[in-house]
Amino acid sequence: MSARGVVESVLLRALLAPSPARRLVAGRPVTVDGQTLAPDLQAMLRLQSIARPRNEEVPIEKLRAGMRTETALVGGKQAIGSTRDLTVAGRPARHYLPSSPVSDEPGPLLVFLHGGGFIEGDLDTHDAPCRVLAERSGVPVLALTYRRGPEHPFPAAHDDADEGFRWVVDHADELGADPARIAVGGDSAGANLAASVALAAARDGVPLAWQLLIYPVTRVGIVTPSRERFAEGFYLSAEFIDRADASYTPRQEDRDDPRISILEAEIPPGLAPAYVVTAGFDPLRDEGEAYARRMADAGVAVELERRTDQIHGFFNIVGVGHTPRAGVDKMADRLRAALA
Repeated sequence: MSARGVVESVLLRALLAPSPARRLVAGRPVTVDGQTLAPDLQAMLRLQSIARPRNEEVPIEKLRAGMRTETALVGGKQAIGSTRDLTVAGRPARHYLPSSPVSDEPGPLLVFLHGGGFIEGDLDTHDAPCRVLAERSGVPVLALTYRRGPEHPFPAAHDDADEGFRWVVDHADELGADPARIAVGGDSAGANLAASVALAAARDGVPLAWQLLIYPVTRVGIVTPSRERFAEGFYLSAEFIDRADASYTPRQEDRDDPRISILEAEIPPGLAPAYVVTAGFDPLRDEGEAYARRMADAGVAVELERRTDQIHGFFNIVGVGHTPRAGVDKMADRLRAALA
């Protein structure tokens, strides 16, 4: 085994170890804004920095491959009733069918859009958490893909997400879904896409039951206290954000477009209820919470939860550690309650 493999093995065992051992590996507690970082995530961050450092300047394909490796490492092998790959609006998609669905067909469905800064991420990087959401909630999940920058800049991903969602609504019977019980969700850039889909659906009178928005991007180029405090050392870096912005929204006028800077969007009547989850140690924390407040001020039913001890990306960490999985399990429980 290589030296890097030894480090990974030791630290992964520490992530699964009892709390005192995790604290020993993690080091002294990290407290910012009155929040203390979870010890298992401190150990994971050491794994990233020592065994697999992120280099934001590597070629885009290598960056994407690195995300697939990292998410496989922390996602583990998760149970699911069955999966099937299919094509939705001309693009690859994956349907997750739980072992014990909450209802017979036609039933509820979550349309899910993966994160990755609009430049990385795919069906495989988010396979593990999609399995957890579906299997624990009993609600089938349909994960969609979209074109990514820099090859396909804005509004390519947003167009694909909207077209994919409309396809799902039009083909609900083929998916065993009730059009009145379809929800949309995503993490990070995917949450931005999901929120944009929800806004368009409300404007156009397309039925949508619920939104699951996990640490969403809500304003390109914004300066917030959380973006400044957590710019380095907590997985999502200011350097990566800048690269993602330059790749997907190279023109300033695109960055101001309310389809991506949803914090500036008008909130239409009939917007679906939302469960917004942020992470305490995340550069995107403040803008996600600002969007939740904006929806609530407009009369939308919003539940906002900050996982104070978590980092950006915890949604993918369902196979190691303890605290990230607890957050994802709660999302699945909220999904079940909203659609069952």
